[in-house]
Amino acid sequence: MRENGPVTSATRKPDVPASSVLPTPVARRGAPLAPPRLIATDLDGTLLRDDKSVSPRTVAALAAAEEAGIEVFFVTGRPARWMDVVSEHVHGHGMAICGNGAAVVDLHGGPGAHRFLKVRDLARENARDAVGLLRDAAPGTVYAVEQTYGFHQEPAYPKLHREIPDTLAPAEELLAADGAGTDQPILKILAYHPELDPDAFLGLARLAVGERATITRSSPSALLEISGPDVSKASTLALCCAERGIAREQVAAFGDMPNDVEMLTWAGQSFAMGNAHPAVIAAASGRTVANNEDGVAVVIEHMLARVV
Repeated sequence: MRENGPVTSATRKPDVPASSVLPTPVARRGAPLAPPRLIATDLDGTLLRDDKSVSPRTVAALAAAEEAGIEVFFVTGRPARWMDVVSEHVHGHGMAICGNGAAVVDLHGGPGAHRFLKVRDLARENARDAVGLLRDAAPGTVYAVEQTYGFHQEPAYPKLHREIPDTLAPAEELLAADGAGTDQPILKILAYHPELDPDAFLGLARLAVGERATITRSSPSALLEISGPDVSKASTLALCCAERGIAREQVAAFGDMPNDVEMLTWAGQSFAMGNAHPAVIAAASGRTVANNEDGVAVVIEHMLARVV
């Protein structure tokens, strides 16, 4: 998630020397860059440049991939209503996994007309349990609630995002059986702590909440994303691929932050951006250059060069 912008991946420089980021992508296990059947790419800090633009080179690479018969999925922590940044570039592709796996969305309708195809929600009971357990484990944590169309937050939750909340109330009230937005599924809970180290907060939260929810992060600050049990970018991508008869070995994935780790581990080919978090670099089978250097396009171009 990026403060003062979309609630999704953020660029973070890895704790590795710049010289270790190769000018061209090289699979860490020595495998060649074979063309996949499906490309799954994160957005913020990965496909998008830091100014939130999609470069002409990246637009051309995505179009070329689809012309070669490769399906393209955008896989992001963003809610569907924040997908306008790529809607005008979808061309034939345009399937998106939003909310870290909580929803599958068809973007072809254009801005404001996105269609939900699948929702994997966070049950209110699980959400209440997670909030209570994390309050005890990390006093001072404040919360926001992300739904398919609504956004609600506690009064003390800072102005991290670009929209005005629909409701201001304590999380326990928001998540009550008769709380705000009971007509909509909950996609995820956002948990922010003003003082804790981001990675330490993530580890603490996972221990406290256990199997009641999936917890990850994509912000450079201590902002966590809490989803339903077993909901992740990887698990929802696996469901979508199974529906299409696509094996994991036929998927190439790109990412930069901890919420991408499961997806990069699952995919047959995976690439950490030059600006990726150390955990992402460890999880991916390959590396590419930074998002501001069009690292996704660089890999796609190399893959397509192998297509006869």
